[in-house]
Amino acid sequence: MPDTSFLRWPFFDEPHRDLRARVERFAGEQAEDLVDHGDVDGSCRRLVAALGEAGILRHAVTAPHGGRAEALDVRSLCLIRETLAYRAGLADFAFAMQGLGTGPITLFGTAEQKARYLPPIAAGTALSAFALSEPEGGSDVAALACLAEPDGQDHVRITGEKTWISNGGIADRYVVFCRTGEAGPRGQSAFVVEAGSAGFTVPERIDTIAPHPLARLRFDACRVPVANRIGPDGAGFKVAMATLDVFRSTVGAAALGFARRALDEALRYVSGRRSQGGVLADLQLVQGTLAAMVADVDGAALMVYRAAWTKDAGAPRISREASLAKWIATEGAQRVVDAAVQLHGGTGVRVGSKVEELYRDVRALRIYEGATDVQKVIVARQTLAEFAGR
Repeated sequence: MPDTSFLRWPFFDEPHRDLRARVERFAGEQAEDLVDHGDVDGSCRRLVAALGEAGILRHAVTAPHGGRAEALDVRSLCLIRETLAYRAGLADFAFAMQGLGTGPITLFGTAEQKARYLPPIAAGTALSAFALSEPEGGSDVAALACLAEPDGQDHVRITGEKTWISNGGIADRYVVFCRTGEAGPRGQSAFVVEAGSAGFTVPERIDTIAPHPLARLRFDACRVPVANRIGPDGAGFKVAMATLDVFRSTVGAAALGFARRALDEALRYVSGRRSQGGVLADLQLVQGTLAAMVADVDGAALMVYRAAWTKDAGAPRISREASLAKWIATEGAQRVVDAAVQLHGGTGVRVGSKVEELYRDVRALRIYEGATDVQKVIVARQTLAEFAGR
């Protein structure tokens, strides 16, 4: 059971504490049992259905379209991700993609789009995906090559590829970011593309060290209604950045969940492992390692929930806070998990042990939704701009 003393911090209200308890009950009773690493696609579908039935996915969308509130509450999103990640990385992934995959619709969609796409996400009866990354694009979001060209007045045809797309191959619909005008951020738009659309294929499924549904997508003159565009023409970059602004902090929260589990596994192991007439926990070097792990966990929690609270308090953008949260939490979680493996010795690298699983789970978080180096650039540039404006 993880330490929950942080819930008494002033970042949280009583509904947040109640939510944390409800998600913990779900995670403890169901999450791990629903995961079969030999059937990742099936596991994700089962997890999404169970999260919908439990009402947890209602926090990933807004009211009145199945959500619990009229605006996304970032603290709730972070608490859910942290709690699920503590139990099972794939459960966290399943929840996160329901939110991220429909985030553009939640934040910028028309009333018709929200009414059509959000209720099935909240109910867990449909899966979503966020298709931004490209084979040659990397972290340069402004340099999209995937092209959407007019096809009459009411349609566009999308041509190009996306890659590293989570839920690729199993999602029911994809939010696809395309170039519709001049090169650069002002010439992009976002469209909802339904799975099974003519010209849309999934030519490659991608395997990673922590298996989850991941794929390369191809669009060969895929015909999509203009009515599926999210926001005005040319607003795609704004849509993408605003969506990441909300969900980037939650990546830090997932890392925090992994770190808390690694710390608890380490505490349990060193308190029972006999060594030199006592237990490992008696050794000062081990105590120093544990202290460093605690510092990383508490530092990450402060960064994550400060960013989430700042957004919920009404800040229009939290790019600096969200980038700091993701950077500090994911890098710290990597250190905590690595230390847990080291303290476990040979047991820590044995396939099937929890810390070995965590070691594979945590690594990707330092890359996706903007690698650590990208977060450093964001923080530095915003800090310099603020200094110049003093």
